[in-house]
Amino acid sequence: MSRQEFQRIEGKVAVVTGASRGLGLRICEAFIREGGKVALISRSAGPLQSAAAELGPAAKAFVTDISDPAAVRRSMRAIVEHFGSVDVLVNNAALGHLQRVEEADDALLQLEVNTNLLGPIYCIRSAIPLMRARGGGDIVNITSESVRLPYPFLTVYAAAKSAIETLSVGLRAELRGENIRVSVLRSGRLAESGFNRDWPEERRAEYRAIVQKEGYYALSGEPISPEITAQAIVDLVCLPRAARVDLLELRAS
Repeated sequence: MSRQEFQRIEGKVAVVTGASRGLGLRICEAFIREGGKVALISRSAGPLQSAAAELGPAAKAFVTDISDPAAVRRSMRAIVEHFGSVDVLVNNAALGHLQRVEEADDALLQLEVNTNLLGPIYCIRSAIPLMRARGGGDIVNITSESVRLPYPFLTVYAAAKSAIETLSVGLRAELRGENIRVSVLRSGRLAESGFNRDWPEERRAEYRAIVQKEGYYALSGEPISPEITAQAIVDLVCLPRAARVDLLELRAS
């Protein structure tokens, strides 16, 4: 297979959720390096605006709470008005609250499920007709190794990520023949992440003690650089349209 058969990112528009920091920001950087344009989505207005400014004119921030379907619709319309199209959607946004299921706070539980499961669905729902109008596209759903090994107090997070993998299987059937690929990147531990930034210190200490005692980190292996993960997503999108990747599990060697 010649290199010419691979797709080019140049000129394509990627929508990346959870884009203000960590892996999401690295994904945006990787797309822009290849000549793409990026719509950054996050709830965090300040960090998101700063990230977009650092990335330059190929990037624009769209402050969005993806758990709000009306907000997702507004942002997708604004993205099309600004960039003209959507070619790639990377569902990267995620949050997890350290809670036992029997003790789960109603508001935190709803926020977790809405962000990790409904949010990607809302984004996918809005992106599909835009990709269809372009003659095809790529949806990349980021999940976690926790679908196979749920970490302590993060059972609901793991369940939502498992649901995203099942959703991806169903979407492939729904979109068959539409030239819209649906891929899952199942990530191991990342060397850079804001996932745990809001965890209460007392519960964080309890979590760490259990994880270390029961060998979760040993099973996960060393953290992987988010730059490597981000480049893997770009490479996945660049595959010839005759190929697709259903599931890529990526971790440090």
